[in-house]
Amino acid sequence: MDVLSDAVTTMRVGRPHSRRTFFTAPWSTRFAPMDGAGFHVVLAGSCRLMPEGGEPLRLSTGDIVFLPREPGHALTDDGGSAITELLCGAYVLDRCRAHPLLGDLPDIIHLPAHVGRHARLRTAVDLLGAELAEPGPGSSASVSALLDLLLLYMLRSWFAERRAQGATGWPAALADPAVSAALRAMHAEPAAPWTVRSLGERAGLSRTSLAERFAALVGRPPVAYLTWWRMTLAARYLKEGGAPLASVARRCGYSSEFAFAKTFKREFGVSPGVFRKRSD
Repeated sequence: MDVLSDAVTTMRVGRPHSRRTFFTAPWSTRFAPMDGAGFHVVLAGSCRLMPEGGEPLRLSTGDIVFLPREPGHALTDDGGSAITELLCGAYVLDRCRAHPLLGDLPDIIHLPAHVGRHARLRTAVDLLGAELAEPGPGSSASVSALLDLLLLYMLRSWFAERRAQGATGWPAALADPAVSAALRAMHAEPAAPWTVRSLGERAGLSRTSLAERFAALVGRPPVAYLTWWRMTLAARYLKEGGAPLASVARRCGYSSEFAFAKTFKREFGVSPGVFRKRSD
């Protein structure tokens, strides 16, 4: 697994949903706040996005807008199109342990239509739109899979846009060969006895160079990030199943159940056992 896939997987709950909708001017529709994220794709025509407490955003044919947090918003006609066709969808997210990669996203991500840009994202939109327009055998499974793919492609496209603009932080971390190699190693083998030195060897940098570059881009030192990620996984394991605490500890890189419980309590404020009972 890579960091983006893992970040999405740890937050996604339930099944995403979507629909194609046609509007004839004049029109307006409101989307209530929800514990999740939403998106709109303008398949034809144009409209205006009205965010709560924000400036209106005009959307044209081919534009995609992703709302990582959904405080509520409205869509209205903008007087420029008699008929507007939209592809809209939503994802249910668990924000109790949001990955910083997703937590740093802006409230609105606008991906304007550009010929030749983000080809895979556009293909995913076309496939999803076609499946919703003409459902066939297996459509329920294919729509769900395409929505998951669309989410990853929207995020990937946004990070690519930000890197092209010279952004630092997570967009730069994912593109940095050394830092991304260290991140992939931790996500692929979270239970491995990683040290800054061994991560540096995997990344092709000295211990000091990796530590400095990693902290500058990710926002925390490598070992601190590794501990955070291990505890995030531990919380998921405790919620999802009844494995013994010793087994959960080993899966998260702790040979001592006591050391695991101590670290977990420092992160969550309660013991692993109490956390599991509260999650039932």
